[in-house]
Amino acid sequence: MNNQYWVEGMLDSAFQNFNQAGGSVMTGQGPVSFVDVRRRFEFRSIEVGRWVTPPERDRAAGRFYEALCDLMSILQGPEHLISLRGSLGLQYGIGGRPGVAAHYIPATRQLALAKNAGAGSLAHEWFHAFDHYMGHKAFRRLGSGGFASSGWLDSADQKEHPLNKRLGACFQAILLNEDGTSPSSLFQCSKRADTQMKVLYHARPEELCARAFEAFVEDSQPQSNFLVRGTVYSDEARAGLYPEGKQRQRINDAFEGYFMALGGALYREHAEDGPVGQSLSSTS
Repeated sequence: MNNQYWVEGMLDSAFQNFNQAGGSVMTGQGPVSFVDVRRRFEFRSIEVGRWVTPPERDRAAGRFYEALCDLMSILQGPEHLISLRGSLGLQYGIGGRPGVAAHYIPATRQLALAKNAGAGSLAHEWFHAFDHYMGHKAFRRLGSGGFASSGWLDSADQKEHPLNKRLGACFQAILLNEDGTSPSSLFQCSKRADTQMKVLYHARPEELCARAFEAFVEDSQPQSNFLVRGTVYSDEARAGLYPEGKQRQRINDAFEGYFMALGGALYREHAEDGPVGQSLSSTS
């Protein structure tokens, strides 16, 4: 059975249940809860803030579920790709910083969304988690806090594996120009923005790659706006902080090729009931 069709069928069913329930995502056992989200995607943990009311909690659980099903369909991979083999934790409505809709916490490997400002940020923060997870999987001696994108840009010692080459092609499409001889237009626009704001943020490789991933996801036309929004029509997009034109297409093609290959490897691993080992990790 084609894995993509299976995932898309499951996603269509989830949205049909959502509509029939008047806005609440439903499973065969009733409305979706964060317990369902954790079990379905095998997250290490899910924490909800004490100031989140039960109705807010239940609505958020449904939105997370929709968005993660959407992401799984776009990436053409199984549930444990989304939770990074059960290593990723989720937080909703806990702590947060003023003006920050969402953030990824490398030290604890947690993806945190603010109670009232997290919508549209999930894809960006998920890629931070993925980039961080792949750091020590794709590179040697990168360090526990390293991102794969930074390792690639710094010419760290990359482990030989076909999937790692495909991931490197994604980073090259984002960070360098078409022939790989100079920084990309996305990097140049991001550097200008940082210079004007007197910060080093937008031009960091992990931020460039997370925004490029956002664009890839939005161009895949997800059904959930909880996943991503604003990579085409926003102040940031108008400032050139998201990929445009031919570079955007090159990035999308590279991401699609990488995640199709990765998802296929993970599904084969599941079918064979034994680890291929290096689908989300690479040989030493």
